[in-house]
Amino acid sequence: MATFRYDVLIIGSGAAGLTVALGLPDGVQAALLSKGELTHASTYYAQGGVAAVLDSDDSLESHVRDTHLAGGGLCHDDAVRYTVENGPRAIRWLIDQGVDFTRLEGSEANPLPYHLTREGGHSHRRIIHAADATGKAISGTLIEQVCQKHNVTRFEHRVAVDLIVQEHDAPNGEQGKEKRCCGAYVHNIQTGETDVILARPVVLAPGRPPQR
Repeated sequence: MATFRYDVLIIGSGAAGLTVALGLPDGVQAALLSKGELTHASTYYAQGGVAAVLDSDDSLESHVRDTHLAGGGLCHDDAVRYTVENGPRAIRWLIDQGVDFTRLEGSEANPLPYHLTREGGHSHRRIIHAADATGKAISGTLIEQVCQKHNVTRFEHRVAVDLIVQEHDAPNGEQGKEKRCCGAYVHNIQTGETDVILARPVVLAPGRPPQR
């Protein structure tokens, strides 16, 4: 059993894990875990598109209302509003990373050059997409960017089998102990060995396994 030490451990190679890795300063050494190759994540297999308010005829309140209606009253308003309000900024960031979303024909002079579709539950056209392989376009672009970062070590064909939790003194002079996650036991699917990866923060971004 080998032991590795990093500043950050990211468990999951989907859009969430890749985005965390790309947002780290160059001086922060990170380990990125993937259960297979980096493309073996739910993001890669997603088709459809991403909903965001990108049209001047649309509005954030309309998107919030549509989400609550589609959710049958079960959605938490704070989570809905956070997601909807940050959607346009997230799309712009993906475009800046190089994601090739489908454009309108003759879009050079169009202030909204991207093709938007309307899907069930939405009252406006707000689904931005890359043909019908949006997940592949997003995942592929982010993986390409991550592979260029020298401070991110990629551990493919690895599964985190358990988190490592230790007790520490409570901060600010408080009484008692508090538990902190400081790493994980990581199983190598190809070799059958299990190693330890230690890190100060551990980011859980495992998503869901793709349906086959």
